[in-house]
Amino acid sequence: MNIDNGTVVMVVDGAKLLLFRNDGDAKYPVLTTLTHEEIANPPSSGLGTDTPGRTQGSMGDGRSSSYGETDWHQQSEDRFARHAADVLEQAASAQREAGIVVIAAPRTLGELRKHYGRETGQRMLAEISKDLAGHMTDDIVDVIAAHGA
Repeated sequence: MNIDNGTVVMVVDGAKLLLFRNDGDAKYPVLTTLTHEEIANPPSSGLGTDTPGRTQGSMGDGRSSSYGETDWHQQSEDRFARHAADVLEQAASAQREAGIVVIAAPRTLGELRKHYGRETGQRMLAEISKDLAGHMTDDIVDVIAAHGA
């Protein structure tokens, strides 16, 4: 897949967001960083210390541990995905004619899709389900080029 000059590319996982603009051409893309954000997201065991809830049964004196533990880590990743969707919508509004490519870890991509704005949805060129947030821009360009080929 070729991306035109001005195309906005977002690469995101549950804790890192990279927003680029193609300042090259369709044949030789040059990704320029517009935004870079990263949050600290420790494992759930480091975020919550409470034990799962218990419930009193309606019959008898027994108690049941029918409530599961809260996954604080996943909740943090989902909040970050919502934030990433907002950042992308703002970039889409600022770059009026630009197409949009999103590359995200599979679970993050699912969460992002729930929160796309109107501008983002109208100009989406491709969504690539791949975790590339820790990779170099050359790897990102290669994955975009291979997409749809």
